Amino acid sequence: MTRVGLYPGTFDPIHNGHIDIMGRAVKFLDKLVLGVAINTGKGPMFSLEERVAIAEEAVQPLREKAEIVIRPYEGLTMHFAREVGAQVVVRGLRAVADFEFEFQITAMNQQLDREIETVFLMADPRHQALNSRLIKEIALLGGEVSKFVSEGVRARLMAKAGRT
Repeated sequence: MTRVGLYPGTFDPIHNGHIDIMGRAVKFLDKLVLGVAINTGKGPMFSLEERVAIAEEAVQPLREKAEIVIRPYEGLTMHFAREVGAQVVVRGLRAVADFEFEFQITAMNQQLDREIETVFLMADPRHQALNSRLIKEIALLGGEVSKFVSEGVRARLMAKAGRT
């Protein structure tokens, strides 16, 4: 049986913390689906197409360890998890505030589909403060983001911030 996991998120943009979680998830999964949420309510900086392209580039080094598929999705995460054949949903935790939010989401998801488990991976201490919103803000305000994202993501952020 192929062990399939879903790592859902907006990924606006994908950063080193996301890559770390994926790198650890593929240690126990055969296939990881990175679900890029169509979440216009969050007002993403990057279009869906850009987020998918950025993710494709960023996950390339991990493809030696497992099959990684990038797919956009809209609607309930559990419906998408079922659609892609995921047995687990992978989530990263940075702090207590993340736990409280994720605890509620997991409880609701269990009501939607008890066959799909949620697995939490604690953020590496180097990445615990990373947050896409803050990274975008740093880029827009003239700060350096190369510690937080890959070079390809940094270049795209600088272009969006008008700092090429």
